[in-house]
Amino acid sequence: MIARFWTAKIAQAHAHIYADHLKSQVLTTVRKVDGYIGTKLLERDTSDGVEIVVITLWQSLDSIRKFAGSDLEKAVVSEDVVSLFLQYDRRVRHYKGVVEDAPRHG
Repeated sequence: MIARFWTAKIAQAHAHIYADHLKSQVLTTVRKVDGYIGTKLLERDTSDGVEIVVITLWQSLDSIRKFAGSDLEKAVVSEDVVSLFLQYDRRVRHYKGVVEDAPRHG
């Protein structure tokens, strides 16, 4: 498994707009990519806005390439939302999954 990390900072008033965009636009696209496993959107309030972290999970770098193109580390950011960000990563980071744990329920 490969985790793809992207971060940005956004005004508090715009955080819900990005979350809606992620759910309605981005996830609709990535769900169609073979090798896509899932997404997490994390938020942290700061004194000057909201820090966001988007983590997408993939089976392999080849599956990420189907989404991102040949430059795997180039961030895929829609022009529709660029103006919302106070700052955002132009490059992403990839991490290989080494240990994973999920508690058993029941």
